[in-house]
Amino acid sequence: MNYTLHQLQIFLKIVETKSITKAAEELHLTQPAVSIQLRNFQDQFEIPLTEIIGRQLYITDFGNEIATIAKRINKEIQEISFKTLAYKGYLTGTLKISVVSTGKYIIPYFLSDFLKRHPGIELQLDVTNKSKVIQSLENNEVDFALVSILPESISVFNEELMQNKLFLVANKDFSIPQKGLQINDLTKYAIIYREKGSGTRFTMERFFEKHNIIINNTLELTSNEAVKQAVIAGLGLSIMPLIGIKNELQKGDLQIIPLKKLPLMTTWNLIWQSQKSISPIAKEYLKFIKEEKQKIIHATFNWYEDYS
Repeated sequence: MNYTLHQLQIFLKIVETKSITKAAEELHLTQPAVSIQLRNFQDQFEIPLTEIIGRQLYITDFGNEIATIAKRINKEIQEISFKTLAYKGYLTGTLKISVVSTGKYIIPYFLSDFLKRHPGIELQLDVTNKSKVIQSLENNEVDFALVSILPESISVFNEELMQNKLFLVANKDFSIPQKGLQINDLTKYAIIYREKGSGTRFTMERFFEKHNIIINNTLELTSNEAVKQAVIAGLGLSIMPLIGIKNELQKGDLQIIPLKKLPLMTTWNLIWQSQKSISPIAKEYLKFIKEEKQKIIHATFNWYEDYS
């Protein structure tokens, strides 16, 4: 057999996408080039790797078994690259972090210099809602998670990064009552929530419960960006993390509505399982965070203190 690593990688992409066209797009190759490599790879075997039914490409059982082996081979090739870098004195491997959706506004700044220092490290960053973040931590799928509310379902260690401030916001056309807005007045307005499982939603709901506020007119959206656009469009008010609305505040698309007991304050925490034996890469990253976080906050988030 004379198949090449290039053919293995192309075949894996075809298995992943279930499409020669999509595989070609993702590999930045022409469709004929991918088809030729698939055919050359197939010629090494007497049993079909793929089949076409209608116009849909399917991977045969044999093809899936070959793909499983190809994944292992590809992983070993990556390991060779990591080992080569390690012998040159570089830290190598993969750093896996799961981040709640609003955390995407801060985590890149706490990663950038670290990755520049260690070019042999690959980053796997998953941005999702709080429930899925905690699940990935419980399943030991990641090294760290970034959350604004510490979980109760799992024992973790944590490293505090920075404050998370949440303000009541409205669009630029909202008129604040002459006497000012009171907490009880919120029942008169449509309130926009994040989806269940979101840390921001959890914080909002605890705030309303604490002050015996029952919101009847609600709208639920599944991302911070969607909530932001809905508020800008005038669909309602929301309590939003300051970290995600800087540009809209500066442009005047959003305004912070003064309200007693706000802003709500939580803390961004980098967390990891208390029983987990963390990898050398994770240890080095934690060391970096402890040493550099104040410098990063001062350099990148000094505007944060303008809002209180």
